[in-house]
Amino acid sequence: MRLYQGVDLVEVARLKEAYERHEAFGEDVFTDAERAYCLKRRNPYPHFAARFAAKEACLKAFGLGISEPGGLGGRGRLREIEVESAASGKPTLKLSGSMERMSARKKITRFTVSLSHTLELAVAQVILLGEDAPEEAN
Repeated sequence: MRLYQGVDLVEVARLKEAYERHEAFGEDVFTDAERAYCLKRRNPYPHFAARFAAKEACLKAFGLGISEPGGLGGRGRLREIEVESAASGKPTLKLSGSMERMSARKKITRFTVSLSHTLELAVAQVILLGEDAPEEAN
């Protein structure tokens, strides 16, 4: 088995500023379901920041940097990584598009995601478990 992991830390104030300053930011980065979940909260920004951290941690686990050509694809790739919540509240990941295809190529069989936040910071860790597969370009 192969283990891939990524972690990311986000300042809530910076995420809030980006969300409020750039009208399209929320739609470019978060799915409709993620926005609905966060906007139901009294203070949505720590929840947005935790989800943003999870998306970046997932990219890192796949070996992609957010600023490199294959890493983000103009923010669109972040929408291909969706943080869902199980009935218990446990966060889960749902991949689509190119991220789902990359997961299949790497033979990823399981994802785990852990989120935590305060009013100032949000952190996420993503662990991917895959079958042994030859290393290949992303």
